[in-house]
Amino acid sequence: MKLGIILQSNNPEHIWNTLRLAIASLKAQHSVQIFLFSEGVEIEDVADTEQFDISKKLREFKELKGIILACETCLNVRSKSESKVCPVTTMRDLVKMIEESDKVLVFG
Repeated sequence: MKLGIILQSNNPEHIWNTLRLAIASLKAQHSVQIFLFSEGVEIEDVADTEQFDISKKLREFKELKGIILACETCLNVRSKSESKVCPVTTMRDLVKMIEESDKVLVFG
């Protein structure tokens, strides 16, 4: 199954649970794309806590060959020109992810 996930939250628990689901899906042999949208593009700025090891989960997701994309406009709104964790993309890429996915989930 091809799973498309839209993450539009900078809430540590939302990010952590999104990554946990994505990792579990990859381990079950599904393909997963995460599109960072709205506040989701702030993922690299959200600090790890005792409860939510976001950087570890993000690293694991990428090691399992998960694909992560960031909305260029959402980055620009936050005066960020690029993402350190993934390619910068456009709405056209989000549409393509939705079209190609068997299921689309939204977190946030």
